[in-house]
Amino acid sequence: MDYPIREFAAGGGILIAVVAILHVVVSHFAVGGGLLMAGLETAAVRRGDRPMRDLVKRSSTILLLLSTVFGAISGVGIWFTIGVVHPAATSSLIHTFVWAWAIEWAFFLLEVVTALAWVATWEKVSPKTHLLLIRLYAFAAFMSLVVIQGILGFMLTPGRFPATASVADGFLNPTYLPGLLFRTGVCFALGAAWMAFATLRETDRPARARLARVLAAFGAAGLGLAGIGWIAWEKALPQGVQRLFLGEKPLLAALASGRAFTLRALLAAALLALLVVVLPRLQSWPVAILGLLACAGVLGGYERVREGVRKPWVLSEQMFSNGVLLSEIDALNEKGVLSKAAWATREAGGRTVPKGEAVFRAECSSCHTRDGYLSIRKVAGAMDADLATLFLTALRDDGANWKARASGKDVRPDYPFMPPFVGTDEELNALAAWIGSLNAPQTAEVTNGR
Repeated sequence: MDYPIREFAAGGGILIAVVAILHVVVSHFAVGGGLLMAGLETAAVRRGDRPMRDLVKRSSTILLLLSTVFGAISGVGIWFTIGVVHPAATSSLIHTFVWAWAIEWAFFLLEVVTALAWVATWEKVSPKTHLLLIRLYAFAAFMSLVVIQGILGFMLTPGRFPATASVADGFLNPTYLPGLLFRTGVCFALGAAWMAFATLRETDRPARARLARVLAAFGAAGLGLAGIGWIAWEKALPQGVQRLFLGEKPLLAALASGRAFTLRALLAAALLALLVVVLPRLQSWPVAILGLLACAGVLGGYERVREGVRKPWVLSEQMFSNGVLLSEIDALNEKGVLSKAAWATREAGGRTVPKGEAVFRAECSSCHTRDGYLSIRKVAGAMDADLATLFLTALRDDGANWKARASGKDVRPDYPFMPPFVGTDEELNALAAWIGSLNAPQTAEVTNGR
């Protein structure tokens, strides 16, 4: 909150989603593809299976390009994006898990080195040495996932960390193992889906059918593992989250539809994989494309739901999506939110921002834009200053409810998907007046009954 504010017409959340989903799809292939290629090359060497070894060789270049080039670039893109959109949360995660990040980056460096060496040494070193390289790559890639999952799970379910401040409690959080199980399964499915394209270049039809069946079996098994992980992940979520977002009558329909999409994509991908297992000669370019899209849909849908159920937090039970800490609600209500968000009062070029707009930038712009994604002008509709005041007052009252919830009480905030309003009465009235001014002509018309 005490960082410079950057506004995006598409919304910071959408920007993060686009970059992150591209990265996670590629990174999960990098993990699953590495594990699959290590296993298949091992089997090929032991059995003298030339077609299988050729399959791995044909897939090796795409593994190198996607994991070490696109994966690295998109990874940097994620860091840049979250650093701009959520600098306070990014800083907190870095400081909390500094050694975990260092370990993950060390594993990624090992990935890059071993992938380059593996691709460059086909037919140039002994099979034993070549197998060692791909096994090292697979190990490093999987360990990167193991580390990252702990941090991702922490953002949603910090476990005992808020009370103990123990990094181990935060890392080994309630959704750590279920999420790791789900992601591992998706890794295998995505790896098999990517490699399926390489089977289509096999000219020996019996060998092509055999390889298609092997990959489809791996994909089906991975999707089964992902399904088990999803069920365990849902059960590990807090009861309040399950009730509000994933229940029979969810508060946010968009998340319920996201959940339905994910499960349907999972079922479709599994059925398609099983179909190829039974009838491997059906494998073709359209089937391979559908399989890849379905697997990517499973992962993308999961990420959408995972991010959505965390509302209104960016770090659950610690920091709200606008950068306000749970522990500083009372202080900001007394001193004012702009006492911590001085940057909100300035824009590029030195323009001084009116107080109401400055409060909006400090508290609301992490989710809402003025006229773009989740436009406050459209969300507020014909809301006048008086109605905005009532709404913001209710949001401020929710601050006490969030603190009670954090202390273990079964309290339900009136607006469980939005951060509480924090700030002085003057700031609240200024924001209400600014919101009311956005649609002043429309408000007047409604008031006059026209």
